[in-house]
Amino acid sequence: MEPIRQTVGSGSPLEPQIGFSRAVRKGAYVVVSGTAPIGDDGTTVGRGDVRAQTVRCLDIAETALNAAGASLEDVVRTRVMLTDVTRWKEAAQAHGERFASVRPACTFVEVSRFIDPDWLVEVEVDAVLDH
Repeated sequence: MEPIRQTVGSGSPLEPQIGFSRAVRKGAYVVVSGTAPIGDDGTTVGRGDVRAQTVRCLDIAETALNAAGASLEDVVRTRVMLTDVTRWKEAAQAHGERFASVRPACTFVEVSRFIDPDWLVEVEVDAVLDH
């Protein structure tokens, strides 16, 4: 029997237009889409502050994981995308605070830009459940 597919939405009106979900769970595997540093009011959190933006991205990813029945402890891989990779240590500090004991595989990469020029970072997260 094929595992059930569960999608998790963020409430963004763009989800049905673009055709994406904040997260998707299929069986034990949970994938969280690239999370941007968007506040509940729709504005960018932490303008100019890579660490603050990374914290916000991880908050969003954690909420999506929880909605899919997972937690940060289930994370096996993260991808941190930065518009200026020389600022990776700022993002790494926030990442390390969340994942010090979990220590998932992690990649930091530089991208030329994001949809919003105020975004300095986006984060993707993959998790595997043991249960």
